[in-house]
Amino acid sequence: MDRYRFILSGGGTGGHIYPAIAIANELKRRHTNAEFLFVGAKDKMEMEKVPQAGYKIEGLWISGIQRKLTLKNLMFPLKLISSLLRARKIVKQFKPDVAIGTGGFASGPLLRMAASAGIPCVLQEQNSFAGITNKLLSGKAKKICVAYDGMERFFPKEKIVKTGNPIRMDLVNLKKDNKEALSFFGLNPNRKTILILGGSLGARRINQLIERELDFFDAMGLQVLWQCGKLYFEEYRKYNSETVKVLAFVNRMDFAYTAADVIISRAGAGSVSELCLVGKPVLFIPSPNVAEDHQTQNAKALVTKDAGIMLKEMELDSTFEERFSQLMNSEEMQQTLGANIRKLAMPKATEHIVDEIEKLLK
Repeated sequence: MDRYRFILSGGGTGGHIYPAIAIANELKRRHTNAEFLFVGAKDKMEMEKVPQAGYKIEGLWISGIQRKLTLKNLMFPLKLISSLLRARKIVKQFKPDVAIGTGGFASGPLLRMAASAGIPCVLQEQNSFAGITNKLLSGKAKKICVAYDGMERFFPKEKIVKTGNPIRMDLVNLKKDNKEALSFFGLNPNRKTILILGGSLGARRINQLIERELDFFDAMGLQVLWQCGKLYFEEYRKYNSETVKVLAFVNRMDFAYTAADVIISRAGAGSVSELCLVGKPVLFIPSPNVAEDHQTQNAKALVTKDAGIMLKEMELDSTFEERFSQLMNSEEMQQTLGANIRKLAMPKATEHIVDEIEKLLK
């Protein structure tokens, strides 16, 4: 039996961590004797999430560059040198067959050192606008797995493989019948349901919008399934009622998606990939506070294919009610958006990424 060794790095946010874990799980399914090691940034969420998923992780002393001059920025060269030396030691000791990077600060030093040790490297880029770490590493990688068209703007064309983004397997076969899902959340089967998603921590601007529009939704005869995020739950739980369900976190995303008629969401890469699979009409409100404004780019990639509606945060006060009413009052528009977003789904993304990794093992 082959005792392959895989080293993976991706972190800082769930958008980088969960794809790395999904890839590891698929590799493990195919190669039961394989060994795995993750490398992350010492004080980031991967140090908690990766062990929860059953994998070992080593931490590097690394962080990103702030946009303004700070003490952290002055420390950056020191952190980078320290991380490169630590990464070199980890690679030397672990002796991986392949190194896999899904973006985030820690994957920079790790893949850099793996490549210089002659280990084949695979990058996975989730967004339609490539992250800085992956752009810097692209020259060293053997393969770059992407989720959007037009990525040759950022990467060498001959290395790009369009695979899609890894997604949770429980979403691949969503039930059509929503009775069980509605009763799970205590929702009324006679009302249409709007699902609000602001990411696991929540999105302040989306929460402020929903709070302001609750009467508007009620007047339209709608009910609201509102994932406000754990940072905001105490502030918004008071709105829990027959027609408004406020949750810090959604444990059954499959039920939430099944119950929803229309979805209001951020446009992180993982969310967008899931929403394509779900195939319901979506109003995207991208976060303007992320690197390279990639959420706006992700949403635009869908809007141009008539597969979603986008409103920028600064447009919410002036146009939200008008655009939302337009969507809710047109069954045709809802069906068109749902059908078009579903066409973009890539449910076998994880398998295709692992197929590319396996080619490098031969």
